[in-house]
Amino acid sequence: MSSVTLRNVVKRFHKFTAVHETNLEIPEGAFVTLLGPSGCGKTTNLRMIAGLLDPTKGEILIGGRAVNNVPIHKRNLGIVFQNYALFPHKTVAENVAFGLKYRDIPSSEIAGRVQAALDLVQLPHVGERYPKALSGGQQQRIALARAIVIEPDVLLLDEPLSALDANLREDMRVELKRIQDKIGVTTVFVTHDQSEALAMSDKIVVMSAGRVEQMGSPDEVYNNPASAFVANFLGASNMLPARCTSTGAEGTTLDVAPFGPVAIPAAKAQRLDGAGPATLVLRAEKLQVLSPGSAPPEMITAPATVETVDYQGQTVRYFLRLGDRQLQALNMIDEKPFEEGAQVEIGFRPKDCSALPGEAE
Repeated sequence: MSSVTLRNVVKRFHKFTAVHETNLEIPEGAFVTLLGPSGCGKTTNLRMIAGLLDPTKGEILIGGRAVNNVPIHKRNLGIVFQNYALFPHKTVAENVAFGLKYRDIPSSEIAGRVQAALDLVQLPHVGERYPKALSGGQQQRIALARAIVIEPDVLLLDEPLSALDANLREDMRVELKRIQDKIGVTTVFVTHDQSEALAMSDKIVVMSAGRVEQMGSPDEVYNNPASAFVANFLGASNMLPARCTSTGAEGTTLDVAPFGPVAIPAAKAQRLDGAGPATLVLRAEKLQVLSPGSAPPEMITAPATVETVDYQGQTVRYFLRLGDRQLQALNMIDEKPFEEGAQVEIGFRPKDCSALPGEAE
């Protein structure tokens, strides 16, 4: 296992800067996800770590060793691509063994190593089949077996689940994390899927326009976003303009129309440096839609109108009118949801909010 470090890494394609001055520390044995929309630079970073692209500027280290001038075949990396890149004319066992034949592995050990990798991905009996005889999920596991059979220092995964259907993706992300936990290899995972990142990662690196917006645990980036971009990309957030009236060790108070003063925990307002314009960040699932007068006393409430109902079975997404603003609420439901046009009360607990400097647009 090895750590991965990016120091002041920049990547330009002619006049276009795909990655701006990036500094990352990926700990040994961690599962770290590079998350962001298309074109944000996440795959470019992964390809630079792999040696498929050279950085324009900066240094990349694996296990403390600079690898800028080390070719891909000497970096001891396992890589799984979006399309799996299996050889259709080779058997599964031959596909998995491919990387071993270019290392100093005695031929007498190769069959055992291949079988151990197939056992790990829970496909022990498919060695003599060809890729076309396997399902998409099975092909994905074989690509993973080929990547880990060489005992890589770092495992690089470039959107490996994106070609699978929704149900299989959920199953495979659990399986992929199980395998990574078992072998303990440092893993860099690229995806644009927020649910994958939240479910699988030790750390998430949220990227936008070639820059790192925030790096932290899934809980940190979700519940205490560092920017409006992070708040909106990871789930749905309501961004309410506010004014900070006081800060201190006990908490921070924001004046939020039409709710009035909202006292949030100091840990969720660390980026505020004093009185002035601010933004209250309220996740859609933390905003409750209630019958008028039914809110518990610890909630801060205001009257609103249901504009649109997006029924999703166990949950419902409401689009609500509050003065000149539209808010979103994602609530669990036991019975029928509120109907469009209903006059309701919306409420939230101050401890469920976070704050950012500057007023929301």
